Amino acid sequence: MNKPTRFYSSKQEKAVARVVGGKQVANSGATTFAKGDVTSDQWLIECKTATTAKASFSIQREWLIKNKEEAFAMGKDYNALCFDYGPGTNRYYILDEKTFKKVAKLFKEVDSEL
Repeated sequence: MNKPTRFYSSKQEKAVARVVGGKQVANSGATTFAKGDVTSDQWLIECKTATTAKASFSIQREWLIKNKEEAFAMGKDYNALCFDYGPGTNRYYILDEKTFKKVAKLFKEVDSEL
């Protein structure tokens, strides 16, 4: 018996929430004030998953734009899109260039301190 899409989405969202020290948003952000799928003090993350293993996954530009707008409206400093290629596959995070530059700068600073 196939499990519903919501089963896979919820599983992914809970895992992402653990990674960022955040929480899964109730009803996948379909409420008036809480948006996105996972939120923390600084982050709003939209999650997308496939229900079966896939070789490719299309990222919709509108997902990225909507996530950025919702993060701004919620007062979050950063936003990302998390996706995977189905159950048991690695998760990947998409950041805009401004956020990526901050991450790269932090890595450089940490590496130079080692």
